[in-house]
Amino acid sequence: MAVAAARAAGSKQAADIVILDVHDLIVITDFFVIATGTSDRQVKTIVEEVEKALRETGMKPLRREGETEAQWVLLDYVDVVVHVFSKEQREYYDLERLWRDAPRVEWEEQGAASSG
Repeated sequence: MAVAAARAAGSKQAADIVILDVHDLIVITDFFVIATGTSDRQVKTIVEEVEKALRETGMKPLRREGETEAQWVLLDYVDVVVHVFSKEQREYYDLERLWRDAPRVEWEEQGAASSG
């Protein structure tokens, strides 16, 4: 589910997409997906695409926050929490630094050229 969310964000040109495996660090979720949009409109578009992609797998967010301002939108799918930030908010909150002990999950965008 985290990879599907990351790929959906990537399909809308989200920047700096990261998946953090936080299951050993906190009990409320297993993965954070973090992505950046260049404008509030793009943040909303990324969020809509993530929701659409996960809805196709039967998943709906338990909770949504931040949609009005579209500076930091959070989609809580229980096992996966998706954070879509504006550039400024991502730098300010710096979740990667806060959760620096969390391993990063390798993933590949759909359609990306594979070597070999």
